Amino acid sequence: MAKQKGKAEGETLFGAYYQDIYQDRWESLKAALIEDKVPTAYDEGLTQPYYLDEASVLAAKLLGVQKGETVLDMCAAPGGKTLVLASCLQGEGKLVSNDRSSARRARLKQVVKDHLSEAEREIVQVTAHDATRWSLYEQNVYDRVLLDAPCSSERHVLHDPKALAMWSPSRPKRLAITQFAMLAAALEAVKPGGYILYSTCSINPMENERVVEKLFEKRVGRFTIMDSAQEGSEERDYGSIILPDRGEGRGPLYFCLIRRDV
Repeated sequence: MAKQKGKAEGETLFGAYYQDIYQDRWESLKAALIEDKVPTAYDEGLTQPYYLDEASVLAAKLLGVQKGETVLDMCAAPGGKTLVLASCLQGEGKLVSNDRSSARRARLKQVVKDHLSEAEREIVQVTAHDATRWSLYEQNVYDRVLLDAPCSSERHVLHDPKALAMWSPSRPKRLAITQFAMLAAALEAVKPGGYILYSTCSINPMENERVVEKLFEKRVGRFTIMDSAQEGSEERDYGSIILPDRGEGRGPLYFCLIRRDV
Protein backbone atom coordinates (compact mmCIF):
# COMPACT_ATOMS: atom_id res chain seq x y z
CA MET A 1 0.00 0.00 0.00
CA ALA A 2 2.85 2.40 0.89
CA LYS A 3 4.54 1.71 -2.43
CA GLN A 4 1.33 2.41 -4.32
CA LYS A 5 0.87 5.65 -2.38
CA GLY A 6 4.46 6.70 -3.12
CA LYS A 7 4.03 6.00 -6.83
CA ALA A 8 0.77 7.96 -6.93
CA GLU A 9 2.31 10.94 -5.16
CA GLY A 10 5.38 10.87 -7.39
CA GLU A 11 3.26 10.59 -10.51
CA THR A 12 1.08 13.53 -9.43
CA LEU A 13 4.10 15.69 -8.61
CA PHE A 14 5.87 14.73 -11.84
CA GLY A 15 2.78 15.38 -13.97
CA ALA A 16 2.06 18.76 -12.40
CA TYR A 17 5.68 19.85 -12.84
CA TYR A 18 5.83 19.04 -16.55
CA GLN A 19 2.32 20.23 -17.29
CA ASP A 20 3.42 23.61 -15.97
CA ILE A 21 6.19 23.58 -18.59
CA TYR A 22 4.29 22.11 -21.56
CA GLN A 23 0.75 23.28 -20.75
CA ASP A 24 -1.90 21.76 -23.07
CA ARG A 25 0.75 19.74 -24.88
CA TRP A 26 1.74 17.70 -21.84
CA GLU A 27 -0.83 14.91 -22.18
CA SER A 28 0.09 14.13 -25.80
CA LEU A 29 3.80 14.35 -24.99
CA LYS A 30 3.37 12.10 -21.97
CA ALA A 31 1.51 9.51 -24.07
CA ALA A 32 4.32 9.54 -26.66
CA LEU A 33 6.94 9.14 -23.92
CA ILE A 34 5.13 6.14 -22.46
CA GLU A 35 5.09 4.29 -25.79
CA ASP A 36 7.82 1.67 -26.07
CA LYS A 37 10.65 2.51 -28.44
CA VAL A 38 12.19 0.06 -30.88
CA PRO A 39 16.01 0.27 -30.79
CA THR A 40 17.84 1.12 -34.01
CA ALA A 41 20.39 -1.34 -35.42
CA TYR A 42 23.64 0.52 -36.09
CA ASP A 43 26.31 -1.35 -38.05
CA GLU A 44 28.40 1.21 -39.96
CA GLY A 45 32.01 0.04 -39.68
CA LEU A 46 31.17 -2.46 -36.92
CA THR A 47 31.89 -6.17 -36.73
CA GLN A 48 28.25 -6.76 -35.71
CA PRO A 49 25.19 -4.53 -35.26
CA TYR A 50 24.64 -2.64 -32.02
CA TYR A 51 21.08 -1.79 -31.00
CA LEU A 52 20.52 1.62 -29.45
CA ASP A 53 18.19 4.59 -29.31
CA GLU A 54 17.99 6.39 -32.64
CA ALA A 55 18.55 9.67 -30.78
CA SER A 56 21.97 8.48 -29.59
CA VAL A 57 23.04 7.87 -33.19
CA LEU A 58 21.82 11.31 -34.19
CA ALA A 59 23.66 13.01 -31.30
CA ALA A 60 26.95 11.32 -32.12
CA LYS A 61 26.68 12.10 -35.84
CA LEU A 62 25.79 15.74 -35.23
CA LEU A 63 29.27 16.27 -33.81
CA GLY A 64 30.63 15.88 -37.34
CA VAL A 65 33.71 13.78 -36.48
CA GLN A 66 36.23 13.46 -39.31
CA LYS A 67 38.79 10.74 -39.99
CA GLY A 68 42.03 11.26 -38.05
CA GLU A 69 40.69 13.66 -35.41
CA THR A 70 41.18 13.54 -31.64
CA VAL A 71 37.78 13.05 -30.01
CA LEU A 72 36.42 12.85 -26.45
CA ASP A 73 33.21 11.08 -25.45
CA MET A 74 32.87 12.49 -21.90
CA CYS A 75 30.03 10.24 -20.66
CA ALA A 76 30.41 7.24 -22.92
CA ALA A 77 28.77 4.23 -21.27
CA PRO A 78 27.11 1.98 -22.24
CA GLY A 79 29.00 2.54 -25.49
CA GLY A 80 26.65 3.06 -28.41
CA LYS A 81 27.77 6.63 -29.06
CA THR A 82 31.41 5.58 -28.84
CA LEU A 83 30.79 3.03 -31.59
CA VAL A 84 29.29 5.74 -33.82
CA LEU A 85 32.24 8.07 -33.17
CA ALA A 86 34.73 5.26 -33.79
CA SER A 87 33.10 4.42 -37.10
CA CYS A 88 33.45 8.07 -38.16
CA LEU A 89 37.19 8.00 -37.36
CA GLN A 90 37.67 4.96 -39.64
CA GLY A 91 40.59 3.60 -37.65
CA GLU A 92 42.61 6.83 -37.66
CA GLY A 93 42.98 9.44 -34.90
CA LYS A 94 42.14 8.96 -31.23
CA LEU A 95 38.93 8.43 -29.29
CA VAL A 96 38.87 8.82 -25.51
CA SER A 97 35.74 7.19 -24.08
CA ASN A 98 35.15 8.14 -20.46
CA ASP A 99 32.88 6.96 -17.69
CA ARG A 100 33.40 7.41 -13.96
CA SER A 101 31.39 4.33 -12.93
CA SER A 102 33.44 1.14 -12.80
CA ALA A 103 30.40 -1.03 -13.61
CA ARG A 104 29.39 1.11 -16.58
CA ARG A 105 33.01 1.28 -17.71
CA ALA A 106 33.23 -2.51 -17.72
CA ARG A 107 30.18 -2.65 -19.97
CA LEU A 108 31.69 0.04 -22.20
CA LYS A 109 34.88 -1.98 -22.63
CA GLN A 110 32.90 -5.09 -23.52
CA VAL A 111 30.82 -3.21 -26.09
CA VAL A 112 34.01 -1.88 -27.72
CA LYS A 113 35.56 -5.36 -27.74
CA ASP A 114 32.45 -7.01 -29.21
CA HIS A 115 31.75 -4.48 -31.98
CA LEU A 116 35.03 -2.97 -33.20
CA SER A 117 37.83 -4.64 -35.11
CA GLU A 118 41.22 -4.99 -33.45
CA ALA A 119 42.61 -2.13 -35.56
CA GLU A 120 39.74 0.17 -34.58
CA ARG A 121 40.03 -0.76 -30.89
CA GLU A 122 43.64 0.43 -30.91
CA ILE A 123 42.55 4.07 -31.25
CA VAL A 124 40.02 3.85 -28.40
CA GLN A 125 41.15 4.66 -24.86
CA VAL A 126 38.71 4.05 -21.99
CA THR A 127 39.18 6.38 -19.01
CA ALA A 128 37.62 6.87 -15.56
CA HIS A 129 37.78 10.61 -14.94
CA ASP A 130 35.21 12.80 -13.22
CA ALA A 131 33.92 14.71 -16.25
CA THR A 132 33.12 17.79 -14.15
CA ARG A 133 36.85 18.18 -13.43
CA TRP A 134 38.24 17.38 -16.88
CA SER A 135 40.12 20.66 -17.21
CA LEU A 136 42.34 19.51 -14.34
CA TYR A 137 43.56 16.66 -16.56
CA GLU A 138 43.64 18.12 -20.05
CA GLN A 139 43.11 21.47 -21.78
CA ASN A 140 43.06 22.44 -25.48
CA VAL A 141 43.47 18.80 -26.58
CA TYR A 142 40.43 17.65 -28.57
CA ASP A 143 39.11 18.50 -32.00
CA ARG A 144 35.61 17.48 -30.94
CA VAL A 145 33.88 16.62 -27.68
CA LEU A 146 30.59 14.79 -27.26
CA LEU A 147 28.88 15.53 -23.95
CA ASP A 148 25.73 13.42 -23.81
CA ALA A 149 25.14 14.41 -20.21
CA PRO A 150 23.44 12.38 -17.48
CA CYS A 151 19.94 13.78 -17.18
CA SER A 152 16.43 13.33 -15.78
CA SER A 153 15.56 10.90 -18.60
CA GLU A 154 11.83 11.42 -18.15
CA ARG A 155 10.99 8.63 -20.58
CA HIS A 156 12.77 6.19 -18.29
CA VAL A 157 11.10 7.66 -15.19
CA LEU A 158 7.65 7.13 -16.67
CA HIS A 159 8.48 3.46 -17.30
CA ASP A 160 9.96 2.84 -13.85
CA PRO A 161 7.49 2.94 -10.91
CA LYS A 162 10.34 3.15 -8.38
CA ALA A 163 11.96 6.10 -10.16
CA LEU A 164 8.58 7.83 -10.50
CA ALA A 165 7.81 7.40 -6.80
CA MET A 166 11.19 8.89 -5.85
CA TRP A 167 11.06 11.82 -8.31
CA SER A 168 11.08 15.39 -6.98
CA PRO A 169 11.71 18.87 -8.48
CA SER A 170 15.08 18.94 -6.73
CA ARG A 171 16.41 16.27 -9.10
CA PRO A 172 16.61 18.41 -12.26
CA LYS A 173 18.10 21.25 -10.19
CA ARG A 174 20.92 19.00 -8.98
CA LEU A 175 21.49 17.56 -12.42
CA ALA A 176 21.67 21.02 -14.03
CA ILE A 177 24.53 21.96 -11.70
CA THR A 178 26.48 18.86 -12.71
CA GLN A 179 25.65 19.33 -16.39
CA PHE A 180 26.98 22.87 -16.38
CA ALA A 181 30.20 21.78 -14.68
CA MET A 182 30.68 19.14 -17.38
CA LEU A 183 29.95 21.60 -20.18
CA ALA A 184 32.36 24.18 -18.75
CA ALA A 185 35.02 21.45 -18.52
CA ALA A 186 34.34 20.44 -22.13
CA LEU A 187 34.94 24.03 -23.24
CA GLU A 188 38.42 23.86 -21.73
CA ALA A 189 39.15 20.39 -23.12
CA VAL A 190 38.37 21.24 -26.75
CA LYS A 191 40.86 23.17 -28.89
CA PRO A 192 40.06 26.72 -30.04
CA GLY A 193 38.19 26.18 -33.30
CA GLY A 194 36.96 22.78 -32.12
CA TYR A 195 33.39 21.66 -31.48
CA ILE A 196 31.27 20.42 -28.57
CA LEU A 197 27.94 18.68 -28.99
CA TYR A 198 25.96 19.08 -25.76
CA SER A 199 22.98 16.76 -25.62
CA THR A 200 20.53 15.17 -23.19
CA CYS A 201 17.50 12.91 -23.40
CA SER A 202 15.63 15.25 -21.02
CA ILE A 203 12.57 17.32 -21.84
CA ASN A 204 13.41 19.82 -19.08
CA PRO A 205 14.60 23.28 -20.23
CA MET A 206 16.54 23.61 -16.98
CA GLU A 207 18.80 20.75 -18.11
CA ASN A 208 18.92 21.81 -21.75
CA GLU A 209 18.94 25.39 -23.03
CA ARG A 210 19.29 26.88 -19.54
CA VAL A 211 22.61 25.04 -19.10
CA VAL A 212 23.89 26.58 -22.34
CA GLU A 213 22.51 29.96 -21.26
CA LYS A 214 24.58 29.73 -18.08
CA LEU A 215 27.68 29.06 -20.20
CA PHE A 216 27.00 32.38 -21.95
CA GLU A 217 26.86 34.08 -18.57
CA LYS A 218 30.03 32.48 -17.21
CA ARG A 219 32.18 32.14 -20.37
CA VAL A 220 31.13 35.19 -22.36
CA GLY A 221 32.86 35.74 -25.70
CA ARG A 222 34.53 32.36 -25.84
CA PHE A 223 32.19 30.34 -28.06
CA THR A 224 29.55 30.42 -30.79
CA ILE A 225 26.34 28.40 -31.11
CA MET A 226 26.23 26.69 -34.50
CA ASP A 227 23.15 25.86 -36.54
CA SER A 228 22.36 22.17 -36.09
CA ALA A 229 18.60 22.00 -36.65
CA GLN A 230 17.35 18.64 -37.88
CA GLU A 231 14.19 17.44 -39.59
CA GLY A 232 11.47 17.27 -36.97
CA SER A 233 13.40 19.32 -34.41
CA GLU A 234 12.01 22.33 -32.55
CA GLU A 235 14.20 25.36 -31.96
CA ARG A 236 14.93 26.55 -28.43
CA ASP A 237 16.65 29.71 -27.23
CA TYR A 238 19.89 27.76 -27.68
CA GLY A 239 19.96 24.54 -29.67
CA SER A 240 17.02 22.35 -30.66
CA ILE A 241 14.97 19.46 -29.33
CA ILE A 242 13.24 16.47 -30.89
CA LEU A 243 10.17 15.35 -28.95
CA PRO A 244 8.35 12.09 -29.72
CA ASP A 245 4.85 13.52 -29.99
CA ARG A 246 5.88 15.61 -33.01
CA GLY A 247 8.99 13.75 -34.08
CA GLU A 248 7.46 10.45 -35.24
CA GLY A 249 8.35 8.79 -31.95
CA ARG A 250 12.00 9.91 -31.98
CA GLY A 251 13.64 11.35 -28.92
CA PRO A 252 13.52 13.03 -26.57
CA LEU A 253 16.81 14.52 -27.70
CA TYR A 254 18.04 18.00 -26.93
CA PHE A 255 21.20 19.07 -28.77
CA CYS A 256 23.33 22.16 -29.14
CA LEU A 257 26.46 22.37 -31.27
CA ILE A 258 29.04 24.75 -29.84
CA ARG A 259 32.26 26.01 -31.45
CA ARG A 260 34.99 27.20 -29.13
CA ASP A 261 36.41 30.47 -30.45
CA VAL A 262 39.09 31.36 -27.88
